[in-house]
Amino acid sequence: MTTILFFKPYGVLSQFTREAGHQSLADFGPFPGDVYPAGRLDADTEGLLLLTNDNRLKHRLADPRFFHPKKYLVQVERVPDAEALRRLREGVMIDGERTRPAEAVLLAQEPDLPRGRSRSASAGTSPPPGLRLRSPRAGTGRCGR
Repeated sequence: MTTILFFKPYGVLSQFTREAGHQSLADFGPFPGDVYPAGRLDADTEGLLLLTNDNRLKHRLADPRFFHPKKYLVQVERVPDAEALRRLREGVMIDGERTRPAEAVLLAQEPDLPRGRSRSASAGTSPPPGLRLRSPRAGTGRCGR
């Protein structure tokens, strides 16, 4: 079995097939021909992505019945108030479905991230231009320091 922990950069698709305007995982290879992502990160999200040919592992990680906590560091355009944080903690509606409740906290200072740069995104919506989302941890995996 082959398992690769890959730090997916911003703007890269979580697939090996290229699409116009985006790099794909194929641009960062070579990878073994039988590995595929276990899950996905949006193109505007960077962070830890697991590539494997272990179908049992992929199923355990991707199937919602086997819940795995995920951690995202999000920078938004303005400081969220207590009501915005409460809504995130209760779950928000996206495309007619309620998300799982989040453990949303306001950080007092910018976190120390790999490559010394923070990334950002808009919580609960598509990120506005120039803002990004970073996923430094998925389950027990961790990227960076």
